[in-house]
Amino acid sequence: MLSIFRHWREQGWSPISVTDYRAAWQRFGGSVITHPDFIGRLSMLAGIPVHYLGWEVAGEVRAAVAVWGRDLALSKTGLKKHGKRRLFDLGNAEVIIPQAADTGIRLRHRMQFVSALHEGRITGLRAQSQEIALLREPEEYSKKFRYNQRRELRLLEEQGGELLSFTELPSTEQARIYSDLFEQRWGFATPGKERLAEVLELLRPYLVGSYICVNGQPAAAQILYRVESPEWISVEYINGGVDPQFNELSPGSVLTWVNTQAECEHARAQGKALRYSFGRADREYKDRWCHRVPVFEVK
Repeated sequence: MLSIFRHWREQGWSPISVTDYRAAWQRFGGSVITHPDFIGRLSMLAGIPVHYLGWEVAGEVRAAVAVWGRDLALSKTGLKKHGKRRLFDLGNAEVIIPQAADTGIRLRHRMQFVSALHEGRITGLRAQSQEIALLREPEEYSKKFRYNQRRELRLLEEQGGELLSFTELPSTEQARIYSDLFEQRWGFATPGKERLAEVLELLRPYLVGSYICVNGQPAAAQILYRVESPEWISVEYINGGVDPQFNELSPGSVLTWVNTQAECEHARAQGKALRYSFGRADREYKDRWCHRVPVFEVK
């Protein structure tokens, strides 16, 4: 019975190698959660085998997907099904699978937060009730908003605030600082805390951003992952933490401003579009920074 369902799910798809999958991603693009290094390294950490599938047209792979059984690889549902819930945290990441723009495909593997880039090109998608928050272009902020962000940065620096490279820290220190600030901000345990240092070390080539100290004490930190496709750059803002004792200096807002502006400048220097995702559009502060964008799912 299981083989019958698998045959139905994979109709039109054929097994491919990880090398073929990587070539498809590098050619057609994707997002953080579908990047071959994220899939390979985190699947190995979880001990879950990956099944790579390709959609071929005239003998050429025109789309590719990596799955754990019936679930998208690295998905929360896949982790839960394998008894690995919260082993690592990728938030509610935008899903862009490698797909040629002129090729239509069918998906029957379970996934959520599928990008609107795939709308009209994938059969089997259903509109999702939730949306994701994608960063606005810098010019879309009002002059007052931009002035206030620069003013907050200046005031923070006048009170001993300092912007430092998060990526240059050892992974154990990254994990410690982020976890401490996350738990102070949210009041509950950091998702994936036990293996966080290991995860950050595995994904170090894709970690970007700064963090803030005030008079030598960590005040705000964020986990940001960046991957680069041929036509766009994807950044996932997983989450952040702030020490409440510094709230009057708005370190969280300042850090968001600094990190988002840096990624906008980087994307423009590469001549590429920026897809900077704050994950699910579920909090009011995200509306200050982002557009709400529809996403899709396969059940």
